[in-house]
Amino acid sequence: MELRPRQTYEDPAKATSTATTQAGVAPAPTRDEKLGPLRAIGWMFAFGILASGLLVGALLYRLLSPPPPEPTTTETVRSGAATVTAIRDLARLETASFHMERVIDLKQQQQALFGLVQAEDAILLVAAADVRAGVDLTRMRDGDVTVDTEARRATIVLPAPEIFDARLDNERTYVHTRETDALARRSETLETRARRAAEADLERAAIDAGVLERARENARTAIVTLVRALGYDDVVVRFADQHASTESTIAPTAR
Repeated sequence: MELRPRQTYEDPAKATSTATTQAGVAPAPTRDEKLGPLRAIGWMFAFGILASGLLVGALLYRLLSPPPPEPTTTETVRSGAATVTAIRDLARLETASFHMERVIDLKQQQQALFGLVQAEDAILLVAAADVRAGVDLTRMRDGDVTVDTEARRATIVLPAPEIFDARLDNERTYVHTRETDALARRSETLETRARRAAEADLERAAIDAGVLERARENARTAIVTLVRALGYDDVVVRFADQHASTESTIAPTAR
């Protein structure tokens, strides 16, 4: 029995690659090496489509779903004991009231980083106020009222009309925006100063609009009506800030 030597079979591609490597020439890339970058790009593209779908779905859910109910809040107000600090008797004849509204833009400039940066703390306040004017009858002196019973004539000198108050309406006054730069210090009294500026500004605006003149005419009409009800037909009314030549005479009523 003759024994033959065992033959070894090699892959032709491997043999060629080995031969090429031994010859000093770089081997050609395989199929897996060629498809590697394309597979990575494909996975990235699929991940992008999936992320976009999730984002669009979340936006549609937020737009189409009903808004969540507002959280329940509880406010606790604790007041200290009230103390009467002053008492003043009033006898005011309030004869005119103007409702005024205005936007107050208050900004506080601050220096930051050793003066190299300009920072700002700002507030935009929508202010509304009722400006009331009239005549303070407690300022009348002896001799301001003279009467002639036989002629049924009365002469009255009233104090000059004045602004009684110009206080903000808290139900209509609110802070629209409050902005504080990153390097600025937030002022806790900025809103208070804005409210004070709004009251002063609205008071000036009401005076320019003629609230004092309206109060003057309404006070004259109210006093004339009251004095006539007492039986005086000829009524003369003037104000302390007017000269005697500008007095207003109300003609007697016809009998």
